[in-house]
Parts: sequence; structure tokens; C-alpha cells
Amino acid sequence: MGSASISTTVTELPESRVRVVAEVAPAEFQRSVERAARQLGRNLRVAGFRKGKVPPPIIIQRLGRATVVDRAVQDGLKRWWRTALDDAGIAFVGQPKLDVTGTPADGAPLTFAIEIGVRPSAELGPYKGLEVGRREPEIEPDAVDAELQTLRERLARPEAVQRPAQRGDLLVIDFEGLVDGEPFDGGRGRDQMVELGSGMLIAGFEEQLEGATAGETRTVQIDFPNVNSPKDHRAEDVAGSRASFEVNVKEVLAKTLPPLDDALAQQAAGCDTLEELREDIAAELLAADEERVAAEFAETVLDAVATEAAIDLPGALIAARAREIWESTLRELDFDGVSKDVYLQISGRTEEQALAELRPRAGRELRREAVVTVIAAAEGIVVGDDDLPASEPPPDPADGPTPPPKSRVRRREELLRERVLDLLARESVAISVQDAQARGKPWPLDHEQVEPELPQPELPPLSGAGGLP
Repeated sequence: MGSASISTTVTELPESRVRVVAEVAPAEFQRSVERAARQLGRNLRVAGFRKGKVPPPIIIQRLGRATVVDRAVQDGLKRWWRTALDDAGIAFVGQPKLDVTGTPADGAPLTFAIEIGVRPSAELGPYKGLEVGRREPEIEPDAVDAELQTLRERLARPEAVQRPAQRGDLLVIDFEGLVDGEPFDGGRGRDQMVELGSGMLIAGFEEQLEGATAGETRTVQIDFPNVNSPKDHRAEDVAGSRASFEVNVKEVLAKTLPPLDDALAQQAAGCDTLEELREDIAAELLAADEERVAAEFAETVLDAVATEAAIDLPGALIAARAREIWESTLRELDFDGVSKDVYLQISGRTEEQALAELRPRAGRELRREAVVTVIAAAEGIVVGDDDLPASEPPPDPADGPTPPPKSRVRRREELLRERVLDLLARESVAISVQDAQARGKPWPLDHEQVEPELPQPELPPLSGAGGLP
């Protein structure tokens, strides 16, 4: 099976692994060879051709076909192995072991093998009629007041003050940054408004302006992350460098909050009275918690079903999933400007210890995925290509690091999981949490307690002279 450009043959192996032999069509491989030739020949000078415009056949002749093909294979494998697994409908776990079977002759296909972990199989126990605790939706006592305070913050009016700046104040600043005595792209700003404590600027910048007064000039030292971080800075040429910013504080503005009254309700939400606004906020908070309760209940049922199922989880598969979770965590940390080394130093653990702590979570995820697949097969739940959206909505940069694009298999499985969870929730018996505790039945708080997470350490405060350690 496979696409027009890649065909695949799948062989199941022991220990929840598969071997996939993939063949890249000659036309697809030739396009990759020509692409590699153009990349390698960007700086090649040949009489009669402009720089960067040398035709691929001449580049191949000059550099040697073996050199160009080697580059084409290295670049192409990064996408071909994922395409092959997606075409074969394989939900893989971990990273692949790749084996290229020789260098193809001109006009011949490229053949390579993939060995990789896959989701384990499962033998189901009972999965219908399970009694599971379900809590009642509720609102925290101070939740409405917290929402009202957020509204007041949003409608606050800034007023100039003649005192040292503190967290929550707005500063109007001019700044100019230098790296090794030279200006850099994005390192200069005029009349910029900064809210101290908002975390909108690179880590350490806002903290070093606390206590400043209008008219004061401060020098701010910043260490840019070694890996380009979308939240902190987008200029690759300063990654890993220390920058010195001269910051002129032009104004310090304190936010004056509007009074909590009917006028606020009318301005913020079009409500006639403050009491009506409180009721609307309470209704929205309750509706949101009702959705959380439904999700908690379905997840708890799924865990109960997984507990009753017979699933063989090889240690290597659990380790591979733990590594996937760890890599995802590192991407999130980098988005916040925290490198792996800094995280490990602050949390007081080694990478091996962090991976070991993730193994229970990894095993739980694999058990749940195995059960979802078997239930879907037993109930005839399928997700076809027509059920999938044509494309994923673009991610919001403010939500965190952009994850790798999802394959059709991953998107199909997410929708399949939703449908299986709906089935399990409908076919289960909801009882009170108190009854579940008394009778030894699963319940949502018990479900939450078995979700191991890596700790999120508090970063040490930054001094006025430096960035992260």
C-alpha cells in the first residue's frame, strides 16, 4: 500500500514493533536529487551561469553523483519515513531505526527500511455498565470576584505617578540594545509601553526595570537563549549572546481601577446591574465546569476499562513514549526561554531521572490508546478521510511552541478517541463520588492523582546584572 510517490510493505515484529519496507518512486527521488544539487551548488561558480543559477545536471557533474545523492537521501529521509508510516496507517511510538539499501542507480527507486515501535494490542475486559464516580459541577467561592477583578484590570485607566515603578505598573520607555558593542535587528524601540510583571518581554528584562523612576536611565543585561525561542526573541543572530540595553524610562503609569458598580457592568458586558453581571459570570463558570466534569468522567471510565484489560507493554515501548513526552516538555520550556540544562539544574535531577519519572505517565497513555483502538474495532467505530478537516487551523503563537504538523493517522486517532470516549460515557453508570469512594469504584479525583507530571520549578529571581544562570 502507499501513495503515488512512496509504496510500503509492513511486517509485524515481536515486542510491539513493525518493519516497513518503503520504496520512493524514481520521479520523487529524482526531484530530491535535483533539490539537493541546487542546495549544494548555491555558491558554485561556473562560467556562463549566474551564481545560484547553475542547472542541477552540471552541479552533479562537477560535484559527483554520489555526493549529491547522499545529500538527497539525508534530506529526503526526514520526511519520507513519516510519509511512509502515514500511508501505511501506522500510529508509531518513538523514533525509527532507518536502513537504506544501497545507492539507487539513475532512474531507479530508493528503497529503505523502517523499524519502529507501535501501539500494543489489548484484550478487553468489561467496558460497558461500569460504575464510576462523577462529581457535581461547582464554582469556587471567590471565582466570580476573580473574574470581576480581571474585568476591572482590563478597563483600568493609566495615570502618571512620581514614584518608583512596581509590578503591575506601565512604563513608557526608549531602549537600544547592543551585542558585542554592535546594534542588532529588533534591539531598538521608541515610546514602547511595558507592563512590569506581564512576562511579555524576554525573561529578565521587566524585572530589571522594577524600582525605576520617570527620567531614569538603566542598563539592562540579557542573555538570549541558545535556541531561538518564539516568546523571547526571533533574531537568530543573537541566540546564545549577552545583550546590553540602555533603557530610558520616560513615564511610570499606575493603573487606576474603575469602581465595582452598575456602571462597570454596563461598560464591560452590557448588563443593567452589577448583580446581573455576577449572575452571568456565575452561569458561564458553571457551564465551563460542567464541561470539565463530563471530560473527567469519560477519562476516568477509560482508565477503568484500561485497568481491566490485558495489555502487554514492553519496557522499550514505555521508554520511547517517555522520550516523546520529554521532548515535548523541552519544546515548551524553550518557548519560555528555559534551556534543558537550566531546567535540570533548577529541578535538581538528571535527564535519566526525568525520563524515569515520566515512565508511569507513558505507560498509562499507551494503555489508554490500546484500549481505544480495540473498543473502536469491537463497536465498528471508524473515522474516514471524509471525517477529517481539510487542514488544521493555524496555531496561535501565544499558546506555546508550534508542534510538528499532525499526520492523517494522528488526526484520525484523535477523532476516533473522542467517539470512543462518548460511547464509554454513555454506557457507564454515574454514581456520586462519595459512593465511589465507599464502594472502591473509580472516581475523578483518584483519576487525577495517577497523572504523573514533571515538576515545574520556580525560577530564581534575576538580579539587576544578569539573566538565567
